[in-house]
Amino acid sequence: MTDAVQQKEANTRVAWIAGVGASAGLGAALARRFARGGLSVAVTGRSRERLDAIVAEIERAGGQALALPGDVTIESELAAIARQLVERGTLEVAIFNAAGATRAPTLDLSAGQFEAAWRVTTLGGFLFARAALPPLLATGRGSLLFTGATASLRGRPPFAAFAAAKAGLRSLAQSLAREFGPRNIHVAHVIVDGGIDGERLRTSAPQRVAERGPDGLLDPDDIADAYWYLHQQGRSAWSHEIDLRPFNESF
Repeated sequence: MTDAVQQKEANTRVAWIAGVGASAGLGAALARRFARGGLSVAVTGRSRERLDAIVAEIERAGGQALALPGDVTIESELAAIARQLVERGTLEVAIFNAAGATRAPTLDLSAGQFEAAWRVTTLGGFLFARAALPPLLATGRGSLLFTGATASLRGRPPFAAFAAAKAGLRSLAQSLAREFGPRNIHVAHVIVDGGIDGERLRTSAPQRVAERGPDGLLDPDDIADAYWYLHQQGRSAWSHEIDLRPFNESF
């Protein structure tokens, strides 16, 4: 590798987004937003096919992206991805958007289902942070952002497993903010308080989409703008937690 190529890669600003699936979803919207901001975006999820489609979409728009499939519950896979990111450039922002959306009445909820929700959402967030923090700390700055939900703040049936996992992720984010904020890493938690107008909801609950009507769901691109805002905040006025909800959502 020539010195010129090494210098170019050293100057490449990288965003790593875990929990990327369908193009019409929040993970993909985050990838597009940070690519428009001039970062090279690494997208992680379980489906290589979907990741490749999002990479191609970003590249057609003139951005840079890389598909790095992996399972957020497997520490070795996240560590391997983090090593690839260091080779690609300077990690500037890491976003954890994965979640285990288990839904069942409590007496129908198995221990395995409960644990699976925790593994993806809470343990996955911890393992992702463990992988992302060393390169962020080596840079001396950066953002570590987590996707929360209404369930981060309150539990209700049939979301006992999801709520417990999301509450755990929120507590993890608070701990990380207190530990790494003084080291110039902006750790923030975004509560998405409402349904996201994406493929998952439109496929699994089309009746809910119809019921919500105009301004009843969150636009993924608008959510992504909020993450970009968090990343751009000056440290004299960092937000640790923000909540986002559609116009017609009560709270």
